[in-house]
Amino acid sequence: MDYQFKEIEQRWQKFWAANQTYKVNNTSEKPKYYVLDMFPYPSGAGLHVGHPLGYIASDIYARYKRLKGFNVLHPMGFDSFGLPAEQYAIQTGQHPALTTEENIKRYRVQLDKIGFSFDWSREVRTSNPDYYHWSQWIFMQLFNAWYNRTSDKAEPINHLIAHFEQHGSDGIDAFSDEDVKTFSAEEWKYFTEEEKQRELLKYRLAYLRESTVNWCAALGTVLANDEVIGGLSERGGYPVEQKKMMQWSMRIVAYAERLLNGLETVDWPDPLVEMQRNWIGKSIGALVKFTTESNKDIEVFTTRVDTIYGVSFIVLAPEHEWVDELTQTEQRNLVQSYVEKTKKKSELERMADTKAVSGAFTGSYAIHPLSGDRIPIWIADYVLAGYGTGAVMAVPSGDQRDYLFAKHFNLPIIPIHDRQNIEQEADPSKEGRYINSDLINGMTYSEAVPFLLEKLEEMGKGKGKINYRMRDAIFGRQRYWGEPVPVYFKNGLPYLIKESELPLVLPEVDQYLPTESGEPPLGRAKNWKYQDQYDYELSTMPGWAGSSWYWYRYMDSQNSDEFVSKSAVDYWRAVDLYIGGSEHATGHLLYSRFWNKFLKDLGYVPEEEPFKKLINQGMIQGRSNFIYRVLDEEGKGTNTFVSYGLKDGYKTNAIHVDVNIVVNDILNIGKFKASRSEYKDAEFILENGKYHCGHEVEKMSKSKFNVVSPDDIIDAYGADTLRMYEMFLGPLEQSKPWNTNGIEGVFKFLRKFWKLFHDQDFNFKISDDKATPAELKALHKIIKKVQEDIDRFSFNTSVSAFMICVNELTDLKCNKREVLQDLCLVLAPYAPHITEDLWEKLGNEPGTISYASYPVFNPEYLVESEFAYPISVNGKVRLKIQLSLSMEAFEVEQEVLKNKDLQKYLEGKSPKKVIIVKGRIVNIVL
Repeated sequence: MDYQFKEIEQRWQKFWAANQTYKVNNTSEKPKYYVLDMFPYPSGAGLHVGHPLGYIASDIYARYKRLKGFNVLHPMGFDSFGLPAEQYAIQTGQHPALTTEENIKRYRVQLDKIGFSFDWSREVRTSNPDYYHWSQWIFMQLFNAWYNRTSDKAEPINHLIAHFEQHGSDGIDAFSDEDVKTFSAEEWKYFTEEEKQRELLKYRLAYLRESTVNWCAALGTVLANDEVIGGLSERGGYPVEQKKMMQWSMRIVAYAERLLNGLETVDWPDPLVEMQRNWIGKSIGALVKFTTESNKDIEVFTTRVDTIYGVSFIVLAPEHEWVDELTQTEQRNLVQSYVEKTKKKSELERMADTKAVSGAFTGSYAIHPLSGDRIPIWIADYVLAGYGTGAVMAVPSGDQRDYLFAKHFNLPIIPIHDRQNIEQEADPSKEGRYINSDLINGMTYSEAVPFLLEKLEEMGKGKGKINYRMRDAIFGRQRYWGEPVPVYFKNGLPYLIKESELPLVLPEVDQYLPTESGEPPLGRAKNWKYQDQYDYELSTMPGWAGSSWYWYRYMDSQNSDEFVSKSAVDYWRAVDLYIGGSEHATGHLLYSRFWNKFLKDLGYVPEEEPFKKLINQGMIQGRSNFIYRVLDEEGKGTNTFVSYGLKDGYKTNAIHVDVNIVVNDILNIGKFKASRSEYKDAEFILENGKYHCGHEVEKMSKSKFNVVSPDDIIDAYGADTLRMYEMFLGPLEQSKPWNTNGIEGVFKFLRKFWKLFHDQDFNFKISDDKATPAELKALHKIIKKVQEDIDRFSFNTSVSAFMICVNELTDLKCNKREVLQDLCLVLAPYAPHITEDLWEKLGNEPGTISYASYPVFNPEYLVESEFAYPISVNGKVRLKIQLSLSMEAFEVEQEVLKNKDLQKYLEGKSPKKVIIVKGRIVNIVL
């Protein structure tokens, strides 16, 4: 029979599942290799053809590494907590667990159809209590830990308590809140339990604090910066405002330097590394105090203390805690109005908008620490409460935003360099010598900075400091569908539940909305109290909690005693290859690295960095199709549609049409008419009897009718065709448009490959004869090429090479076992179903191809032993003759001249001269 892909693929998918072909052990004599995909959120829409791109690439690599003799861990699971399921629950009243389960089933069916070699025995779901038991446990470890700057790592909070009991706060150098107390061991002894817990909360790595957050009232939750676009929630498009709330936070800034240093040790894409560096935003500078006339010290962080004499005003963030106190009566209405307006902007918007100038004067002044001048205090939205101290010393001559602000509000712009040109814009250069700068006049930059730091420290007005743009991570959502935080409150202070009481399971609620009094949905749970008397935390963990450690759970997913056993983690250690989207650069990937470093500090994991090599796959974009509705004289749409090539003769508007009823840009008119009742009587102006659609590359989405389901492709062409075609589209890292029109070529290749093993009547027919040099050359070229391509993740070029190889073997009429069995092995990572089937037909044990050995490349087969000499007669090539390259020139001449096919071109004449260029050409002159 011809290539029956449906039957073949269904058979082997059942075989793999029944025999657990890809189940892997945590012990092996083979070297280990851990291949990981960023696990998906299971949405109701299922997968479209863009989603499996990274999974296909990782599966090819995993299968290849097995053939290369590695014990490969290649797992899959589901990031199954999240907003979409909860929003659907709010709309329908259906429990998120039910819709999530349905969505996961749909994903499993789709993933299995593509033929991935996942070890499904290790599947994890973040919404399963058996899983989030350990997310809660890790939270407990963070709550019970502090960061010791001296040892440069996290330590148990008990170590800190022991120090307090023996030495008080003396000698403690920790990442902590600013307002920690100074006390002796004796004073600590007499602190009440509440006082001790309140003080310890200032040191814990998981802690409560009042934070400025992105609050979305419509969604009833706090959103991360990347979930807010243009002042609206990314999901739903609801208004978002800045609001102060008590929130759980993680002290990630404690790890900022280690997070930066770790980037030097991983093999990650340069743009992604740079995104993390910029997000962490290390700055070396100084803290300087400007004392207000009401005797408050405003601390500012600056990276240019040398410009201090250029300060002509101070700017506070509108959320700064002292704004209300510093605002004078005559300015109050203006300031309050400005603060309210700022709440409607996200921090990303405020940072990005560099041209708009706005602000309000508080009416108060501070005293310059060196000159003694009165400096006006303003508020402006370009200063953020969470970066630095929430206050800046404005130097208009050296900073463009300060310059524009000063110009707008007519504030002084003081030149501070003898080479500074500030007529049109600020000049931040460090060249020249200082002017208008009192103590440092005439100095250079390198002279001025240490002098000023020493002077300010001597006066108690400043000191050197390293600052980071990154802020502690908010760790809470006012939502239902997430991990409960294992905390209860006593006298307003948080305490952990007992570890033996984990997991703290989500309670049932009557609705998934906030309570009437504004509490999160968990406030609706009846009789949900710790020990029947203490209130639980009503926020749930954010979406990134479950994804910040999941790769460890894959190592030991059935372990009910610990999140991962020491033996499992010591064997697998870190992820060797991680494939996923670059959109997770400053979210998941940063938080995962933070949690990993923390777990290493406490001795639970051995590696400092969790992901050794990371590849960002590009996006597969949609290829939209358009039809053109004819408009009448008044510009109203008619029920007539004109073909693309004729549309310029009409007034039209373009309408998206479902790409699944378009083939090679030709519309299936019958299916279009049947798609909606309004189109059943539509008329069409055709080109040569066909309706040609327009096309455009856009993001794949339902609204553009350009979503292509992998199910449809598999049904029409098979999973092996889909796998190879997705790789064939272009380099893995690049974005590229999906175009079903090109898939026929890959499908025909697989049919041609199938035919190598069969005679013209499709009977399986393999020869045990010895392969010819030409056949071995074709085989070893592909062995070498595919090995090199996979090792450098250049999967698209391998597909082209496979096509060339099969064409060569077809021309050679090769059906030799010696060649085709090895070719099966080389192709197996790309097209696992067809190769499994042929492997069995070749007489091998079913299912053993996955654990066979990749063929060894022999360079000797690529050494050319023969050459097809072009034979030219009087300068015109007439034919080619295959001759051994070992032949000397006189032997070549003898062999050529006795060739029968050449005689008609010689016309019975004897050559005047025969010119031979060995291995190149033979030229006969008559």
